[in-house]
Amino acid sequence: MKIETTKLQDALIITPRRFGDARGWFMESWNRMTLSEAGFDLEFVQDNHSFSADVGTLRGMHFQALPRSQEKLVRCSRGIIYDVIVDVRVGSPSYGQWIAVELSAENGKQLLVPKGFLHGFVTRTPNTEVQYKVTDFYVPECDGAVRWDSLGIDWKLEVPPILSKKDAAAPSFTQWKSPFTFKGAS
Repeated sequence: MKIETTKLQDALIITPRRFGDARGWFMESWNRMTLSEAGFDLEFVQDNHSFSADVGTLRGMHFQALPRSQEKLVRCSRGIIYDVIVDVRVGSPSYGQWIAVELSAENGKQLLVPKGFLHGFVTRTPNTEVQYKVTDFYVPECDGAVRWDSLGIDWKLEVPPILSKKDAAAPSFTQWKSPFTFKGAS
């Protein structure tokens, strides 16, 4: 398993090794011991799976607030997404900064999204499936979003995105108050 750090503290790009032959391939998408040895001791409690029919479907920028905030391990199991995270931990040296990673079924990359980050993605291919593990259960009262186009993110869109009502009505970043605080080095 290849583990890469990013410019945003605690956010990782994880690429599992694939073992292939004439039948196809096998990969270990998650290994608690490997991540624990890298300093990330996570206990996932729920797996989520989304399907997006159309290119340009944008889901984000989402978060789950305290006390039920979540870390996520995101992968694209069919198609291609442009996956984006933003550090919104007040006091963080990278507060308001973002990174984007292309995740695809072909490249096998995964993005570890820490607590205190906004997360979203846009589909690059039709019939795209995204799967992610989370470290806490979904709680509607803690669910929130920030408007996708208020963060200075270059989404590389050629047409207007397809949005949910929730995402279209989300407050802008300047109107939103982050519930997250930076805790220092992990």
